[in-house]
Amino acid sequence: MNSFKVVLSRELNSYFATPLAYVFIVIFLMISGAFTFFMGGFYERGQADLWPFFNFHPWLYLFLVPAISMRLWAEERKSGTIELLMTLPLSLRAIVFGKFFAAWIFTGVALALTFPIWLTVNYLGDPDNGAILAGYLGSWLMAGGFLAIGSCISATTKNQVIAFIISVVICFLFVVSGFNIVLDWFTSWAPGFLVDSVAALSFLTHFNAIAKGVLDFRDLAYFVIVIGGWLLATAIVIDLKKAS
Repeated sequence: MNSFKVVLSRELNSYFATPLAYVFIVIFLMISGAFTFFMGGFYERGQADLWPFFNFHPWLYLFLVPAISMRLWAEERKSGTIELLMTLPLSLRAIVFGKFFAAWIFTGVALALTFPIWLTVNYLGDPDNGAILAGYLGSWLMAGGFLAIGSCISATTKNQVIAFIISVVICFLFVVSGFNIVLDWFTSWAPGFLVDSVAALSFLTHFNAIAKGVLDFRDLAYFVIVIGGWLLATAIVIDLKKAS
């Protein structure tokens, strides 16, 4: 636990010690607001909910989260500090989880700073705040899924740009696997259970259910499994790279 705290503190300090963190937060807040109030038709809908806000989160995270995760390991490998990090009396598990949770907490801070949108919808109407809270939880879990994927990809390369591009592609596949156009293609030749399996892999399928206020254990478990699986893959990749 102490090792985890050391890595977590180190990574969090590195985020907020540079202006890039604040630039990211400002960009996230500006784009979230623009999508909600302009592209999402927040006022035109005439409904007291934050669906226009949450509806764009998968697409926001698709590019912004890999921009965070690409540096997790690629920067360490390029600068050579990963060798020093591995010689310290820290377990590989503590390092992997510490770096991931630092990035996840940072993303959570950016998400929490959108609270004025929540206040706005409460000022204008009488929303279901339980559903909104569930939407925030689902959004944060989805961001964790994107980060875990990006962490694993970042561990495979020294090049942050390559890590970013590959992460975006893989995350995009996880998002669109629930789209009708994709499922219709599978339906034309694949058995029903395979079509259902592809749909179940989609971030959208599980996030949309949570964002509507339905906290189903299967949706929560899905994100936990995705995060855990990709972090395990990250540890395996780091271990293999260390041995080679």
